[in-house]
Amino acid sequence: MLTDQIQGTIVRAADFVFAPFDWGRVAEPVGPAMGARKVTLLVVEVAPGRTWRLGWALEEENVAVVFDGSGHGDVTGHRTGVARGSALHSPTGRTLELEAGDDGLTAYVWRTRLEGGEPAGTAPRRENELWNTETQLHGFRGTGEVAADEHTAVMNFLFWPGTGSARLCLHCGIQEPGQTFNVHQHPDSEEAFIAFEGDGQMFLIDRWHDVSPGDVLFAAPGVPHGTRNPDTAAKRFATCGGPTPFDPVLYARAGVSAEMK
Repeated sequence: MLTDQIQGTIVRAADFVFAPFDWGRVAEPVGPAMGARKVTLLVVEVAPGRTWRLGWALEEENVAVVFDGSGHGDVTGHRTGVARGSALHSPTGRTLELEAGDDGLTAYVWRTRLEGGEPAGTAPRRENELWNTETQLHGFRGTGEVAADEHTAVMNFLFWPGTGSARLCLHCGIQEPGQTFNVHQHPDSEEAFIAFEGDGQMFLIDRWHDVSPGDVLFAAPGVPHGTRNPDTAAKRFATCGGPTPFDPVLYARAGVSAEMK
């Protein structure tokens, strides 16, 4: 039986609870156990030379980001080399595999079940990388829950309707020293994202929290959240993830269409 959905939480990487398998181990920092109804987030650690297989996701859409290590990824026969910062999109009905190289591989994997009726992309993009600046959101001032910071961060759109994603999205927030991705909320979406690079802060509900690489934020629909790099002498702070289902407001703010391609 599912628990009542929490408003939100930050799960520290040091607190992940892993289950061992013959290919490595896996943790589930976001999922039904905490009451998440729309998104599950896995942390998959694959041992050197081994392969993790999700299998046929007939009713799911899945996105993976390599957090550490290198190897190969495969989305139903589309095989590509992957390393830290690589991202894979597995549309519904496709398989997803991660094969670790000599040093092993750690990936964060977002999963969502399709509700039915979602349009299908004609040629969905299956690989990308966090630093791709092809489509970006600049100057985001949030949704009014907290006074906006004028020093705004940039967000890269990696998988979204414009790349053929039906429900999941993947964005990468780049918070240079002193920049903020302003506090906002998604009326209908659950948000799950991670601190990928550098130390920074995440806003959840009513205050800022210090976070380090690997830490996870989960926010239920309507719960305020945001990110910032408060130390003007620090290196950049990068985050990745996104609301599930995608929030068309973000694309409208960026001046691009949320229509499926």
